[in-house]
Amino acid sequence: MDQKNQTVVTEFYFSDFLQFENGSLLFFVPLLLIYMFIIAGNFMIFFAVQLDGRLHNPMYNFISIFSFLEIWYTTVTIPKMLSNLVSEKKTISFTGCLLQMYFFHSLGVTEGLVLTVMAIDRYVAICNPLHYAIIMTPRLCIQLSTGSCIFGFLVLLPEIVWISTLPFCGPNQIHQLFCDFEPVLRLACTDTSMILVEDVIHAVSILTSGCIITLSYLRIITVILRIPSGESRQKAFSTCAAHITVFLIFFISVSLMYLRFSVTFQPLPDKAIALMFAVLAPLFNPIIYSLRNKDMKDAIRKIFCSQKIFNIPGI
Repeated sequence: MDQKNQTVVTEFYFSDFLQFENGSLLFFVPLLLIYMFIIAGNFMIFFAVQLDGRLHNPMYNFISIFSFLEIWYTTVTIPKMLSNLVSEKKTISFTGCLLQMYFFHSLGVTEGLVLTVMAIDRYVAICNPLHYAIIMTPRLCIQLSTGSCIFGFLVLLPEIVWISTLPFCGPNQIHQLFCDFEPVLRLACTDTSMILVEDVIHAVSILTSGCIITLSYLRIITVILRIPSGESRQKAFSTCAAHITVFLIFFISVSLMYLRFSVTFQPLPDKAIALMFAVLAPLFNPIIYSLRNKDMKDAIRKIFCSQKIFNIPGI
């Protein structure tokens, strides 16, 4: 094709939101409520850990970091989804699309690394309890948290820079609810065989973290089953249950989204998987870490229901 006759794409159009036009409010209101719950729930967990001295230990510090990341992880995509449901212009600029992809996946990678660190922390606490305080020092926890964030935000930069140099001159309709690598790459006016390389990169990172976490918890469960005291065994299982649940929700949704390579789903299941990955998985995390954790519930109740915090006269 003659380069002079090509039209440079400056924005992308989310074509899949057309199917929601007749009942946009029916989808807008539940999505808005879910988003508000995710933000409020994760903020409560984050501040509860920061303000309650009883929760100042590695496990809860990692939980607070994970909750903080979840706030921004959902903010990258859900507000734009809400806007697309009620506005006539269901578009995003080329730069905005690149930024959405970058922050969405960088935050997702960082969350996966934090979950891996949390699994290692539980492994040391249960399998090597006598040396836990020596191994999981505050300095090491800061290094692991900082390293996860730095790696998560640097590892995807080359891919985003590469995508920004590709020519986009043809169709501009993204068949997804948000900007994602595969739907965007398929619109490039060039060889898209690099999509397979991109899939392999995602698969390696997902499987590596998944294997480390799985092996850690298998070892943890083996050790817990050997504990003679039933009460101690139950307490250990209860401590790890929330972590295992969040891990399963997160990695099942990630695997369905990014470990399918060239396999394509029908439009409706594909959108359902995207919503599970971007919306439903973050929805369950505040529930799991607050309602199923007595210490967290007590801290939230103490901080957010205290008259000293709100200082409301007459109460």
